[in-house]
Amino acid sequence: MSSAEPNTDRRDFLRNTGRGASVLALSLGVGALMKKGVTADETVWQIDPVKCTECGKCATHCVLYPSAVKAIHAFDICGYCDYCTGYFEPDPIATDEGAENKICPTDAVVRKYIIGPYFEYTIDEPHCIGCAKCVEGCRVYGNGSLHLQIKQDICVDCDSCSINNACPSDAFVKVPASNPYLVKGQEDTWSEERWFQ
Repeated sequence: MSSAEPNTDRRDFLRNTGRGASVLALSLGVGALMKKGVTADETVWQIDPVKCTECGKCATHCVLYPSAVKAIHAFDICGYCDYCTGYFEPDPIATDEGAENKICPTDAVVRKYIIGPYFEYTIDEPHCIGCAKCVEGCRVYGNGSLHLQIKQDICVDCDSCSINNACPSDAFVKVPASNPYLVKGQEDTWSEERWFQ
């Protein structure tokens, strides 16, 4: 009785398996590169800082923990104040860097002395949970240079963003992936008319 199956030796088996693995790796690589490429009509979720009411839902409703929403600082409109209301509690015991004086619950706002009465305030992103306490303090008592943005390098780009569904002020908008941030002080670069021209 003769067998119709071809006789496959170890070398042929390894060669064919190697070819299959190479084709699979190549197709996965091309797929990943295509996903990274941004098409002209691709959009991503972002927070309109003008509509945001600092409700705190960005910290609790994102599918990621910590949230993909982070506070950012628009340095162009910052006053580099000695007493920053996005850094200090409204009535601090003292204006030093003691935890009891800070508004941020995770110590994500970093204060750095520049010169004279001027300080620079930056966000330590890994510590930021998107709670918006610093943003609210800056808006209510200061110049509003701190605001929230979805960090696109962290966001998993849910089709139905769970924070957007919970947002009471409809601050979540779709923006072009080619220009994914809405930074205060640069409003002329993110008007809706310019996005989709």
